Amino acid sequence: MSEKKIIPLDSNTFPERNKANHNDELLLVNKRLAEQIEVRKKRAAELIIANKELAYQNKEKEKRAAELVVANTELAYQNQEKEDRAAELVIANTELAYQNNEKEKRADELSIANSELIFQNKEKEIRAAELVIANMELAYQNQEKEDRAAELLIANNELTFQNNEKEKRAAELIVANTELAYQNQEKEDRASELVIANKELTFQNKEKEIRAAELVIANMELAYQNQEKEDRAAELLIANNELTFQNNEKEKRAAELVIANTELAYQNQEKEDRASELVIANKELTFQNKEKEKRAVELLIANMELEYQNNEKEDRAAELIIANAELTFQNNEKEKRAAELILANNELEAFTYISSHHLQEPLRKIQVFSDRILTDEHHNLTEKGKYYFERIEVSAFHMQALINDLLNYSRTSVTEKKFEIVSLNEIVNNVLDNLKQEIKLKNAIIEISGDCKAYVISSQFAQLIHNLLSNSLKFSKKGETPRIIIKSIYTKPKTKNLPSSADYCHITISDNGIGFDPQFESRVFEMFQQLNNKNDYKGTGIGLAIVKKIVENHNGIIKATGKLGKGAKFDIYIPVV
Repeated sequence: MSEKKIIPLDSNTFPERNKANHNDELLLVNKRLAEQIEVRKKRAAELIIANKELAYQNKEKEKRAAELVVANTELAYQNQEKEDRAAELVIANTELAYQNNEKEKRADELSIANSELIFQNKEKEIRAAELVIANMELAYQNQEKEDRAAELLIANNELTFQNNEKEKRAAELIVANTELAYQNQEKEDRASELVIANKELTFQNKEKEIRAAELVIANMELAYQNQEKEDRAAELLIANNELTFQNNEKEKRAAELVIANTELAYQNQEKEDRASELVIANKELTFQNKEKEKRAVELLIANMELEYQNNEKEDRAAELIIANAELTFQNNEKEKRAAELILANNELEAFTYISSHHLQEPLRKIQVFSDRILTDEHHNLTEKGKYYFERIEVSAFHMQALINDLLNYSRTSVTEKKFEIVSLNEIVNNVLDNLKQEIKLKNAIIEISGDCKAYVISSQFAQLIHNLLSNSLKFSKKGETPRIIIKSIYTKPKTKNLPSSADYCHITISDNGIGFDPQFESRVFEMFQQLNNKNDYKGTGIGLAIVKKIVENHNGIIKATGKLGKGAKFDIYIPVV
């Protein structure tokens, strides 16, 4: 770090140049601060205008969108009506054709059903005759089977008898052979008998074989007849089942025929009803055709209107695109302005910090050194030097007041906003205690009426009351007792400028001081605005700016009214909640 050079002051010289530089720097700082505040106000006004224009464009956009939705809905409804009428006409024609086809089908089905019923009756009679013949044939076959069974039994008995006879004959043959051997002499007699016996035996064997073949054939025929009997029994069972089924079918067909006749009668009635409906439908169709033609004309008009609306829609869409582009541009500009505003606020806060801290140190040194010079070197100074040093002390005091006011102004934005329900008269009484010396010095009369409780920041609201009462005391008329009236009442919002519809506390502070020209009513709250001679009324021009900032922090408004020589009046509206 470079060493600072301290140049000793000559007791016989006065640093006019340093004083001029300090005054120039202070003036430059004030101008810069005023310019930044003016730029900030312009930016805020532009931002408010941009927000209003953006809200208006959004409302226009919503209106256009709503109109477009209504037009599309109406067009869709008309198209749907047209399609519904066309569909109803097609359905009516289709239903008419379907009913005619159904009528023809039912007539054909009725003819087929009658023919089939006649055929089934004939078939039933034929089956009944066949069943009678089958039953008779079955009874005959059963009788034949019984006869064959009896014959087979007789044949078996005869075969058994013949076998027994054969055995007997064989035994007799053995006996005869033995006897033949024994009785050779009777051979000749018996030879003839034997020849006769052999012939008879041969005949019997042939008869036996024939009977055996007949028995086999009878067995086969009996088995065949049994099989035939079983087949006939199965056929008879099937025929009985089929006859039962046919009887059931006949009853069903009879029931179906009754139902068909009933349905045919119903269909004829339906046909007549449909015919009458068809007549009505034709009339309605004619009416609908006329309506359709009207609708077609309306549709043509609607199409033309739709085309016009589509063109309007395209125009609106183009306008909307342009509006969106403009809105995007405005949003970007708004963001830029907001960023610039934040930057300006940061610069302002930094500048205020510098003003309230960095400027106080050299100012305190100026005050200390000037006080020491006036104390220690008072006898060495000329009258002119003493005057200059007195002016330095006055300027330093003014600079100190200006820095303190700037610090108070910045604190209204950066301090913690702790709201609480407070009685305003309590705050007013505390401020009056702090201003007790000034009030006593001026012999001022303070009148308080009403008492509101509002949701406020106590410290800031005390600063607001202090600044307004100090102004009333400071700008009082010479030779006249100051009279300050403080009123507070609850009220409803009666102006569009109020940001809320809730109850407000209306605070009025009026005095009988020097007042001000009504043309300056909107300027009294601006920074560094001093409407009176600085030599007669000392001040920094920041007190009322601090008041307005505090009111804005409470979402309220403040208005000032006054007349020269007749005092001033301040109306403050603060939301109760």
